[in-house]
Amino acid sequence: MADEKSSSEPRIPGKEAMQPELRKRFYELVSTQASDKGFVVTLDGRSIRTPGKAQLVLPSSELAGELAKEWERQADFIDPATMIMTKMANTAIDGIQGQEAAVRSELVKFAGNDLLCYRADHPQELVQRQKTAWDPILAWVHTTYAAEFAQTAGIMPVTQSETALNAIDRAFAGEDALSLSAMHVLITLSGSALLGLAVRVGHLTPKEAWDLAHVDEDWQIAQWGEDAEAQERREKRWSEFSAAARFLELLT
Repeated sequence: MADEKSSSEPRIPGKEAMQPELRKRFYELVSTQASDKGFVVTLDGRSIRTPGKAQLVLPSSELAGELAKEWERQADFIDPATMIMTKMANTAIDGIQGQEAAVRSELVKFAGNDLLCYRADHPQELVQRQKTAWDPILAWVHTTYAAEFAQTAGIMPVTQSETALNAIDRAFAGEDALSLSAMHVLITLSGSALLGLAVRVGHLTPKEAWDLAHVDEDWQIAQWGEDAEAQERREKRWSEFSAAARFLELLT
């Protein structure tokens, strides 16, 4: 009877995707080894594969070691939500490889609507905080890449010059599928292609970029306080952001 009742319950669209059934841990030993193409993570001697069934090959033993740690940390069940670097590698191989130009184009679009270019028009304290935090990054981009980004205040949109966007496109030109996967995480979580680029080339530490991406939010917290749910979401995003930065660091 219990099974009959369960099967007759209404299905909520999307619920299955939000609450997937976790797979039981099926392996004992996690290790890494060199292959003819790079480095792989093995589970009981068998190299792991992506959801698309491709072999997951990494360019450095250090990066393979970080993925191995994610698999080793799994307890009775495998929770993909806790395997951030593995997810980035899977995305690169299954979703980006062969589509690098299109993904780079998407990242350049973020620069066209970059967080650093959209400023508050009031109150003055927030206006000044944004100026102090963000103007040096725009100046660095201008000096380093000959890309001058226009700013706007309030709700008015701003159109960036083709020259500026082409310069950012050239800055991303050397990125491969693996690095683009991690860059996508940095840029989408921060809302800024320019901050993502600054982390990529070592101009900013991940924590510096993260703080710059949250100038507005931190000002709001200073005025009104922070609730526990918002803090938890931010901590989760920071874990992903810092993992993406570490992923990039270990690619070479």
